[in-house]
Amino acid sequence: MLSPSLTAGEVCTRIVAIAHPTLAIGEAARVMREQQVGSLVVVEDLAPQDRRVVGMLTDRDIALGVVAAQADPQNLRVADLMSRDVVTAREADSILEVLATMRRKAVRRVPVVGPHERLIGIVAIDDLLAIVAEQMQALAAAVGAAQHHEQRVAR
Repeated sequence: MLSPSLTAGEVCTRIVAIAHPTLAIGEAARVMREQQVGSLVVVEDLAPQDRRVVGMLTDRDIALGVVAAQADPQNLRVADLMSRDVVTAREADSILEVLATMRRKAVRRVPVVGPHERLIGIVAIDDLLAIVAEQMQALAAAVGAAQHHEQRVAR
């Protein structure tokens, strides 16, 4: 079981692939390829290193909005295809809350925000899976140690 004391701010990745709403779709796809990510957090700059989350753009958005729609990517900007109803997590949200939100909203990535929707990081389902795997190993080690202790006592 995930530790309820861990927070989104503690486990999030602080280096986030971003895009601005005015960025050309072709350029956004290149950023995804170069950074080897499947999504970009769309932000508006309020000041240097102070970005407000305004949307998400996924590789699926591009595939459906350009390829499937047979649209001309030269005429499209990130704002044309991004999701505006962004699911976010607060920095202090527990990992259990983040996981419940991911499940309820059927998303795999959640930007982590501070006050005024300012971007802090991102939590992906893969991040949570790594934490669960680590905790499962610890649980297995505890069970193994208990069994070993019981066998020694029984002799």
